[in-house]
Amino acid sequence: MSLPLLISVPHAGLDIPAELKEINLLTPEQIVEDGDEGAGEIFAIADEVTSLVTTEIARAFVDMNRPENDRASDGIVKTETIYKVPIYREPLAEEQIAFLLDHYYRPYHQELNRLSSDVILGIDCHTMAAEAPPICTDAGVQRPPICLSNGDGTCSQEWLESMVDCLRESLQCDVSINDPFKGGHIIRSHAAELPWMQLELSRASFMPDEDKRHCVLSAFQQWCRSVT
Repeated sequence: MSLPLLISVPHAGLDIPAELKEINLLTPEQIVEDGDEGAGEIFAIADEVTSLVTTEIARAFVDMNRPENDRASDGIVKTETIYKVPIYREPLAEEQIAFLLDHYYRPYHQELNRLSSDVILGIDCHTMAAEAPPICTDAGVQRPPICLSNGDGTCSQEWLESMVDCLRESLQCDVSINDPFKGGHIIRSHAAELPWMQLELSRASFMPDEDKRHCVLSAFQQWCRSVT
């Protein structure tokens, strides 16, 4: 039986939108660095959960985890990567940005809305750089192996702490709560429909991605048994 979870994996994609290929400056390696490397493999658990939503579009071009009004350099449609590398040969026109939102961003969130009724929890799943990148205020600071977040109450503290225990037992490493990430736009904007958590796994090589996948799935299974 599938776990009653809705999994979101918004930053695993590596594709350049066809409309932007001629003005893109990034190499394939830079696109990988700006996204959640390994997330596609670690969170490949669609057969084990009720629903999983992801996108092939790279975070560098459309960030599903930003609000629509975030027009910062690292906002919804970025001008530079987290390593401060320029993305485009020329600034995007408002019409281009509107097209990206209509064709890539809004459908992602509409799908999360559509799938929220038959599950008990949404988990927005990410990988994070082992050290905070240059764009962050804590650039260069070592990050924990795991960070689990519930924003400002996107799920109960009891559920959050229960998931922390399951992750700690399964992965055998420390789990930080709401630090360095408190939870992004996805869990905050969809919490009215469903309780949500945000999970971040460090890209540090404390275990292979395949083992991370097995351990994460085991933690999710253990958590579901404990609350259902």
